[in-house]
Amino acid sequence: MAEYKVAEIFTSINGEGIYAGRLAVFVRFCGCNLRCSYCDTMWANEECEYRLMSEEDIVDEVIRSGVKNVTLTGGEPLLQKDVDIVINKLLAEKDLTVEIETNGSVDISRFIDGEKRPVFTLDYKLEGSGMEQYMNTDNYRYLCDRDTVKFVVSNEKDLYKTYDICKKYSLGEKCNIIISPVFGRINPDDIVQFMKDRLFNEARLGLQIHKIIWDPDKRGV
Repeated sequence: MAEYKVAEIFTSINGEGIYAGRLAVFVRFCGCNLRCSYCDTMWANEECEYRLMSEEDIVDEVIRSGVKNVTLTGGEPLLQKDVDIVINKLLAEKDLTVEIETNGSVDISRFIDGEKRPVFTLDYKLEGSGMEQYMNTDNYRYLCDRDTVKFVVSNEKDLYKTYDICKKYSLGEKCNIIISPVFGRINPDDIVQFMKDRLFNEARLGLQIHKIIWDPDKRGV
């Protein structure tokens, strides 16, 4: 039986993405291979406090929550050894939707086979993150209309790069596109104006609503 480093499991609303505002039970794993300049879960990227949990422990806790949407996050959840085992266990549960929030650097191809697959929210780390060189754009071959590529923008230069990437890889024809401002670095109205000026119909603005409802540094929400 596999064991996983779990920083926390909690129920809240999804704060961002296409499921924003819907209830979700979050499973946050420890560890990440990137160090983004604006990371709001840096505490989970290091060797944080964690519980060692088996796939059965995780599935049981998710089921006990009574929530039908489960989000695997981090850190970077796909770095966990044998993470495919817990993903498949969760997918096997009736009426459960499994979303994976991944940082865009890890190959997702091995997680998309089978009759039922997880929903991916895949980041593209722009220059403002300091991690753009690690992005794996081969992942875009495997995306479908339930998936999302999320661009977290720090400035106008990031906005232009977002537009270029979306057009280069025809992302609007494959999946959802979300543009999200780095909290406190760029005004959301500037993003809206950019979208209007370019008739960027495929994209949508995504605000981190959990940071509006609660203190931006509050954990477990």
